[in-house]
This record gives sequence, structure tokens and C-alpha cells, in this order.
Amino acid sequence: MAERVEGAEAVSSRADGAEQVEAAPADDVARSVASGEEPPTGELFIISAPSGAGKTTLIHRLLRGDMPDLAFSVSHTTRRPRADEVDGVDYHFVDRATFEASIERGEFLEWAEVHGNLYGTSLREVRPRLESGQDVLLDIDVQGGERVMAEQRDPATSTLGARVHSIFVMPPSFGELEKRLRQRNQDRREQIETRLEVSRWEMSRAEAYDYVIVNDDARYASSVLAAIIQDKRHRGERMRPRVSRILRDFQTA
Repeated sequence: MAERVEGAEAVSSRADGAEQVEAAPADDVARSVASGEEPPTGELFIISAPSGAGKTTLIHRLLRGDMPDLAFSVSHTTRRPRADEVDGVDYHFVDRATFEASIERGEFLEWAEVHGNLYGTSLREVRPRLESGQDVLLDIDVQGGERVMAEQRDPATSTLGARVHSIFVMPPSFGELEKRLRQRNQDRREQIETRLEVSRWEMSRAEAYDYVIVNDDARYASSVLAAIIQDKRHRGERMRPRVSRILRDFQTA
């Protein structure tokens, strides 16, 4: 059941106070390496949304903020880059033959065809970072998100061995989504109509996600996204290695 996040009261008290906690995952990784210990495995954060819901804006705000040791997985796609997109930063833009060859070689964690284009997450973008202790952010469509959740949350099928957390970003209304799609001037009229139609199905899948953020204010919604990640990072189980080191320090002081 998704935790619907529309106001501060909908986020756990630990998430609300996460910015006041000194511990940072980057510190834990550095200390583990310095002491010869294996760094803790990072965690996977899936973010999905209908096209036009503002997901990319929230992710950019998050990555520009104070969020140490958080890696963004750059997806592969066969669609053409938009005017403001940079290859290797926003997406890895490839042709269909190259993408399909990668599928045959088993190089994707997940892939799907969306709006007539192929999108996929390369294992090389994810696995090494998780193994080094970094948390990884996946910006993927609902099809891909559900596939990763189904495969990676089951120990019998997991290929990553990492905890998976899922976040769904939704617009406040159908009318607002339509307005955003038309105002961004990135798609033809028929493409907008297709995106709106697909959004009805995508919105129906929101309850499969752990959290739901209603993006009616980008600044507030991005702070909620950061709070969710900090909440997961500071739960007792994940903090245990650092807590143990601090307790040993007190015992030997």
C-alpha cells in the first residue's frame, strides 16, 4: 500500500527530522574502506510518473541539493534527444539496433517500449554503484518500475541484492497534467493525446508504489522526495555499523 504524501504529516517523523541527523552514508562508506571493512550495499530508489508530472524537475532539484553518495542511473533510449538534453547526462541516446543488441546480451536490468520508443536501465549503471555502497536513483516508467520491484524484491530472482524503495509522482489533476504537457511544447498534438491516454493506466498503478508524492508545488515536492530518501538512510538497521563504531569509541575512551 502506498504512503500518500501530500502534507508534512504524511511523512514519518524520522523523515521530517532527517536533515538534523549528522550521519551520512558517504561517511560510513569512507570509514568502512579505511578500516578494511566491506562497504554496506547501497539501496535502489525507483521513481516513476506519468509524462508531464514533473518527475525530472524533482530529480534535478534533489541532485543539486545536499544529498551525498546518491548516484543517478542514466537510462538508454531510442528516442531522439530534445533541444535541452545532453547525451550521457539525461539519457544515453542510441539507435534501435544498438538497443536490441544490448537486450540480446542481457545488459539491461529492465527495459520497455513506451510511446513507440525503447527505454532501458543498464546493469553497468547500477550494480557497481550499489556494490560500492552508493544509493542509486532510477528514473523509469511504470512498466520498468513494476518489473524491477517484482524481480529485485524477491530473493529468489534478485540479481542486485539491494533493498528497493519505490516512489510515484503524480500531478494534482488530469487538467493540470494536460496543461503541463501542452505548455512545455515538446510534443506534437497526437503525441500529447497518447501521453494523456497512457497516463490513465499509469495513475491506476500508483498504489503499487511505497510512496506517492502529489506534485502541485515543485519546491515542496522535492523536499518530500529528499525526506523519503533520508528516512531510509537513517533507519536503525542501516545505521547499525556506524552506531557500533561510535559505541566502541565510547567503551574504549
